[in-house]
Amino acid sequence: MKKFFNIGPGTWVTAAFIGPGTVTVCTMAGVQFGYSLLWALVLSVIACVILQEMAARLGVVTQKGLSEVIKSQFDNKIVKSILVILILSAIFIGNAAYEAGNISGGVLGLATILESSKDTIHIPKYYLSISIGIIAFTLLYIGNYKVLERSLIVLVLLMSIAFVVTAIVTKPDLSMLFKGFIPNFSEDNVLTIVGLIGTTVVPYNLFLHASIVSEKWKTTEDLPAAKKDTIVAIVLGGIVSMAIIVAGAAIQQSEINNAADLAKGLEPVFGVTAKYVLSLGLFAAGITSAITAPLAAAYVVKGCLGWKDGLKSTPFRAVWMFILFLGVLFSSLEIKSIVIIRFAQIANGLLLPVIAIFLVWVMNQQKILGKYTNTWKQNLIGIFIIIITCFLGFRGIWKVIENL
Repeated sequence: MKKFFNIGPGTWVTAAFIGPGTVTVCTMAGVQFGYSLLWALVLSVIACVILQEMAARLGVVTQKGLSEVIKSQFDNKIVKSILVILILSAIFIGNAAYEAGNISGGVLGLATILESSKDTIHIPKYYLSISIGIIAFTLLYIGNYKVLERSLIVLVLLMSIAFVVTAIVTKPDLSMLFKGFIPNFSEDNVLTIVGLIGTTVVPYNLFLHASIVSEKWKTTEDLPAAKKDTIVAIVLGGIVSMAIIVAGAAIQQSEINNAADLAKGLEPVFGVTAKYVLSLGLFAAGITSAITAPLAAAYVVKGCLGWKDGLKSTPFRAVWMFILFLGVLFSSLEIKSIVIIRFAQIANGLLLPVIAIFLVWVMNQQKILGKYTNTWKQNLIGIFIIIITCFLGFRGIWKVIENL
């Protein structure tokens, strides 16, 4: 299957955006609005494919990361310094916050699996946080692209099967499900829509994708393979997100606050198997994002500061180790991450238009991409995505202000 689909860096994108944050937001979307926001995920997947294809094309053609290319377009040192600080702040600090949520999400899934009965020996959650941290640390420290890629492929397939099987087990009403693909807006669902877009089109994924494609593909002849890889991986991720919404729609209970609650809530209705399958998916989602978030931060810092060496260099490792350490620390302290995750997803949705504008602008620079710049159709779709995300972002900000 790997050879047929030519699976590669696109899997990293899927692994990054299908994390505990996505699972939480999609679960809450299903619980609160049923199938009615499936259309928002379709829009998100299309936007993600378009923008990530641009990032992948940029990386293959230039063999550089997005932050490196953007920085190179400004000669003024002050402007360049401000730009670097903004990028580092948005991605580095944001990923540090995400990492705690990623590891906590993995812990929720693992703890739900282990809590099979009251007689089960209680395992402190910080042990589970440290265990997940050790797994992520080991895979990252090996510093081998192929090892990381294959590990993520296995984990992505595992969580895909887990969530899709769970959705099928709930036996959704197909007529209601199809109605969910008809767009609808309301004051109540706008923040959730922004959150769904923020979980799928993740700004740091644009930086990560542009950086890692050069590890696999070296010439412009590889562009068709990179495009196919991007489409297959992101569509798979979109199907997984939809499956989570479908599972969430099966249980209309106000006490459902996260995917672990959903897993427990499914047990009395659909049996113990559904609980364990969904928990396994949540655990896999936590692990994949716990690997990609520190890696993305390291690549962004590498591009901003102009480091030449990658995966196995000491400075590069120091960055992802620091992010991973913070994630394990905050998760071990059992600081509640569910609210933070939801606000982080909304923040991602608000940050996306800014990063998308930079990306579309760079993709039209002939001195960088030559004949591989955007076509007018790609620009038109890119601008349309920016307009939609800006509109939803402003609506989201206004909604938050109203709720203060």
